[in-house]
Amino acid sequence: MHKILIVYYSQHGSVSRMAEQISLGVESRNCEALLRCLPPVSASTEQTDSAVPEQGAPYASIDEFEQCDGLVVGSPGYFGNMAAPLKYFFDQTSRLWLSGAMIGKPAGVFTATSSQHGGQETVLTSMMLPLLHHGMLITGVPYSEPALNQTHSGATPYGPSHVAGSEGQALSEHEIAACRTLGKRIADLAVRLSN
Repeated sequence: MHKILIVYYSQHGSVSRMAEQISLGVESRNCEALLRCLPPVSASTEQTDSAVPEQGAPYASIDEFEQCDGLVVGSPGYFGNMAAPLKYFFDQTSRLWLSGAMIGKPAGVFTATSSQHGGQETVLTSMMLPLLHHGMLITGVPYSEPALNQTHSGATPYGPSHVAGSEGQALSEHEIAACRTLGKRIADLAVRLSN
């Protein structure tokens, strides 16, 4: 069974809820979705985190990154960029870049911001840059997905997005549809590329 790794950082839960919807899209295509979160990065070099989170998905590992058949990464937006934990994770993948381990694998990105103008598209493209350096094949959400033309909140052709608001509002039906579509696309591509 093809393994699709979904790696994300979620501070308030919105990105985590999106990851769950993406995993449903992946699993609808008879692929295995591996949900993995990232621990926060501390300004103090002395801070250590438990090896296993207290709740939710397990932490991502570089080995799973290498062994996956497809990848989806997600992050909340911070000043139009990905969150530090995701950047820190990518910074640890130089060995895989040197070996070319990720070349030709499909990848996608997703984000949540607190406002409609929170830089969603720049956050999504910031996450694409390390994937391009790894030689991965990036896909988004095509306009054949009706949600892109109907949404009044999140969802972009670059990848699923969510406008969380200050209270962390629920995902809209269009945001859910975009998440599931991306999961299906990554799974379908992983299967086709492996053949």
